[in-house]
Amino acid sequence: MLIRIGYDIELGLTGPTALIYLLQVHPDRARDLVAPEHPVVDPPLWTDQYTDSFGNRCARVRVPAGVQRVRLHNEALIHDTGWTDPVDYGAWQHPVDELPVETLPFLLGSRYCEVDSELLPFAWQTFGHTPLGWARVQAVCDFVHQHIRFDYQRAFAGRTALGGFRERVGVCRDFAHLAVTLCRCLNIPARYVTGYLGDIGVPPVPYPMDFSAWFEVFLGGRWHTFDARHNVPRIGRVVIARGRDAADVPITMVFGEHTLQRFEVVTDEVRG
Repeated sequence: MLIRIGYDIELGLTGPTALIYLLQVHPDRARDLVAPEHPVVDPPLWTDQYTDSFGNRCARVRVPAGVQRVRLHNEALIHDTGWTDPVDYGAWQHPVDELPVETLPFLLGSRYCEVDSELLPFAWQTFGHTPLGWARVQAVCDFVHQHIRFDYQRAFAGRTALGGFRERVGVCRDFAHLAVTLCRCLNIPARYVTGYLGDIGVPPVPYPMDFSAWFEVFLGGRWHTFDARHNVPRIGRVVIARGRDAADVPITMVFGEHTLQRFEVVTDEVRG
């Protein structure tokens, strides 16, 4: 199947600054693009392309004095299998001393994932009796899915996993942060993922399309996709970036005063 992906983002600026964006499809999916992406910066500004320490494609835009707005937009087509997220009930949990060393950073606390908090004893009290491996991660997803109420109007960029746990409300990033943190508390490497996830194979939702957040855990020698917000295998995920949490993978980061003037995301199946 083909999926149309894209975005149209406009930022109002008050002075010379720089901005970073992570908006390009992750290198793992780049080969599935019908044609290479060509992100557009309007007005044309000097842009530095680079790859961060997590392997994500990033860009820095240099904004000189006198530029009061910057528009970022792109549209592309990507091939997808049309299959739902793979499920592997037999994926086992590695003892920490046998984990690949590159997974160890995803056991530690990070900006939005407070492993060294009240969530640590809660995780063991709540999930310590569950079977190791896939079943334990699924138990975490079931809990988070029921514990947090999705409310687009209650999005808050500063809410951490502990905040989501206490407030019991949030958006997809809050579901992901809490699930990631609980998995790390249980010695399961977990990383945050941001990308496209359209209403493909499910009823459309009654609010604007946005980028989505989910998470991956390391079980049975590889990384697996989980989604505590939807809590069912979905069709058409397109990864943009992975990191320890949302602080590592900002869609945009402006180093100065700014306002968001436009934010539109497209991710639709191409039919016919």
